[in-house]
Amino acid sequence: MLKKGLLIVLMICMASFQVFSNGQQEADDGVYKVAYIARAQADSFAAWLANAVIEEADKYDNIDLKVYDGQASDDKINSLIENAIVNKFDAIIIQPNNGESQRPYAEKVVAAGIICITTNARISGIAGASSVDADPYEQAAIGARIALSQIPQGANVVVLKGPPGNFHADERRVSWEKEFFNKRSDVTIVGEQIANWNKDEAMNLMEDWVQANDRIDAIIAMNDNMAAGALEIVKDNSKFSNILSYGVDGTAEATLLIKSGLMTSTTLQSAYALAENLLSVSEKLLTGEETQIDIDIDCPLVNIDNVDEFIEMHKKAGAL
Repeated sequence: MLKKGLLIVLMICMASFQVFSNGQQEADDGVYKVAYIARAQADSFAAWLANAVIEEADKYDNIDLKVYDGQASDDKINSLIENAIVNKFDAIIIQPNNGESQRPYAEKVVAAGIICITTNARISGIAGASSVDADPYEQAAIGARIALSQIPQGANVVVLKGPPGNFHADERRVSWEKEFFNKRSDVTIVGEQIANWNKDEAMNLMEDWVQANDRIDAIIAMNDNMAAGALEIVKDNSKFSNILSYGVDGTAEATLLIKSGLMTSTTLQSAYALAENLLSVSEKLLTGEETQIDIDIDCPLVNIDNVDEFIEMHKKAGAL
């Protein structure tokens, strides 16, 4: 759940962009205006990341951060990017909805002489742009490799995918194909659909799959939010009491699901680590210490053996 402060910032920033009349004075004072354009307030990971970015920005006296909600809409995000250019922000951080849709707008940022950073997922190949991200192939591969020995022979599985064109969504699905499905020809995919990282969409799909299949042995989701949605449908159904479930992100909700035995594993994509690097990279680029930076954070496995460590991480950050 978003903290109250984040909600207030998002509501203010969604209302409109305003030209800051004292912008030049702020620049002279060494305070840089940074726009963070989040993919979607309703996306649990995007909300976690936006909140972490706000908290990390509080540590920087020379950065004035504004957060904007892209509402999972390419048109909205692209409009926000254009408005940030018009309002002459010193740096624009973009969390894409569909990287290819945002690519020409990120290129406009660079062309305007504004620092451009893409994150979760990066848009690669933009000359002059920087990025802070994680390796989506490896994120999924970690779960897929352990699933080789966990998912039973002759299993029926369902697959929940992120939005097409999203670098993380596409690469995680490719990873599962190469690391798991190509090695387990005995496994049957009885349902596979796009749920757009969304919990409610995953719930609706899982309801249909449960009605159509007497047996589903595993849920393979490209993020934790969709895995949690699917698990919500079967958690009280004895027929699916032994179902396995795999995700990516290491959200607070996922750690609790793992602790309770409902979820098998996830791979941590730490919003805290992303935020820390986003602000550090922003400052280095804004002050001229560096001209381009590309960073990937680590992606450790989270399962029943070590979940307490990650629950404690979320507690310390105030997420639990």
